[in-house]
Amino acid sequence: MLPRGKVVLIVNGASQCGFTESNYRQLKILYEKYHQRGLKIAVFPCNQFAGQEPGDGRSVKEFIRDNYGFEPDVYEKINVNGADEHPLFTYLKNQQSGFITDHIKWNFTKFLISRQGNVVR
Repeated sequence: MLPRGKVVLIVNGASQCGFTESNYRQLKILYEKYHQRGLKIAVFPCNQFAGQEPGDGRSVKEFIRDNYGFEPDVYEKINVNGADEHPLFTYLKNQQSGFITDHIKWNFTKFLISRQGNVVR
């Protein structure tokens, strides 16, 4: 289900959240530092938290490029909780020890995937 041979940072993002600027600036730093060594940053837009992501995958990719100057992999908008949650996030939450509940609480929750395809944190 997860790619092997690359370290992947999976993020549920939102372009109109109070945490948007700080998170995308931090993700840009990681991208610039580790992209050449194989880091992939995968952004999954999500509108489940206060409707803070009205855009689709393409508009989010343009938003990140135009405002933060880097181009992570951006996918189509998904749900990360509930009956319609994307199977990837079901898997990630089930693999992550330390989650008190099985719900992601807000935008910019991150999952780090090792080169072997394991959820690290």
